[in-house]
Amino acid sequence: MIPFVPAEGIQIGQLAKLAKVRKQTMAQSVEQLVASGYVRRGPDPSDRRASLIFLTEAGRALGPTSLVAGRKVEEGWAEVVGTEELEQVRRALIRLLGLT
Repeated sequence: MIPFVPAEGIQIGQLAKLAKVRKQTMAQSVEQLVASGYVRRGPDPSDRRASLIFLTEAGRALGPTSLVAGRKVEEGWAEVVGTEELEQVRRALIRLLGLT
């Protein structure tokens, strides 16, 4: 979820669409991240009924750490199945998620 949060903030419904999860699921995740101090809620100036989600300093700091962790996981997977097969899996997942 954190990679989808832009500096200008984002509504929970939009986050749910980007992450391809239900709005209720995203709302639960956001609550956990708020409680942990990684995101905060703020007013949405374009919609009084809605709020926007913003990354906190702690949330922004997770970006580089999560990239390093993700690379290490992928390196481990590549050792098991090989880089070519891992790339095939990546391409299939991208197609399944509709990101291409």
